[in-house]
Amino acid sequence: MKTNSVSQLLNRVPSSFFLWTAIAIGAASSSVTRKIIEIGENHLIDGRNPISLCNVLFVGNICAFAVMLPIFSQQLTLRRLKQLTRGDWISLVVIAILSGAIAPGLIFAALDNTNVTNVVLIGRLEPPIGLALGIWLLRARVSPWTVAGSLVCFIGVAATALFASSGQKIAMMGGLFHLGKGELQVAIAALLLAIASILSKLRLQHIPLGFFSLFRTGLGTIVFFILANYLYGSGHFAEAFSGFLWGWMLIYGAIIVAAGQLCWFAGLREATAAQTTLANSFNPIAAIAMAYLILGEVPTMAQYLGGSIILIGIVLSAIGNLRQMKTAARLPFRLTRSQQMEMAIGFRGF
Repeated sequence: MKTNSVSQLLNRVPSSFFLWTAIAIGAASSSVTRKIIEIGENHLIDGRNPISLCNVLFVGNICAFAVMLPIFSQQLTLRRLKQLTRGDWISLVVIAILSGAIAPGLIFAALDNTNVTNVVLIGRLEPPIGLALGIWLLRARVSPWTVAGSLVCFIGVAATALFASSGQKIAMMGGLFHLGKGELQVAIAALLLAIASILSKLRLQHIPLGFFSLFRTGLGTIVFFILANYLYGSGHFAEAFSGFLWGWMLIYGAIIVAAGQLCWFAGLREATAAQTTLANSFNPIAAIAMAYLILGEVPTMAQYLGGSIILIGIVLSAIGNLRQMKTAARLPFRLTRSQQMEMAIGFRGF
């Protein structure tokens, strides 16, 4: 009875409220991560920061999984699991590793090598890559406005990356260009997330979002733990059971990861495609604003240049998406199952 009353109460809340709440949480996630790491630097344990980037991702995901498990437990029935084919399981594993372990790991590593604004701007590489893969593999039909917007976004990302101010540079094309290590890590993460989104469209349209989120979070956490131990040694998570770390991670995991994803799913459930397009377009602007408010990051000239170009590309893509919707139907339509899965993967609240 209590569960039904809570469900009825949530159903009365407009989906747009959940959608914009998720956008705000996702936009703040990288800045909050950097901030709590700075807090950890002032509370060292044996000379080591207990709130390291790896600990934040590992322990934060454990806390998020614990929060989401009772909420989505009804989707973990034996009957539902038996309905999944071998191909479904293989796809789930590959997508979980790409979007739940490797891509977040690269983004967190990038936060240690460049500022949040660069991570946000270069992360916009994912939509153009996803569009290109969709046209190539899915034979998707897209508006010329959307194609133009994606190309402009790509130019903006390139301008940001090539003129980035990261201290650690990597020479490319015989030393003709130099790309920051952090910027390269974000670019690779964007590629992996785009691939995961395309795979989800091909294979996982019938998988419940809650089950998918639990599986991705759980397996992604395990794979990340194994990879980090392999790359950095068995002592890398020495402070993973610090009470100081867990205190912050219970807040981070519950709000940034779990609440962010739950609000995103709730928003996608009833939101129109036009609403989600607008919300996604606003995300990078909100993330840069959060970086300024939380960390005091002031954009550089390169970021202003790249960000302005990306913003133009976002506007063009939004126009294309809205025109395509208007052509398809006179009234706003709900997101398809494929679109919901794609956006679930693309949500940035790790």
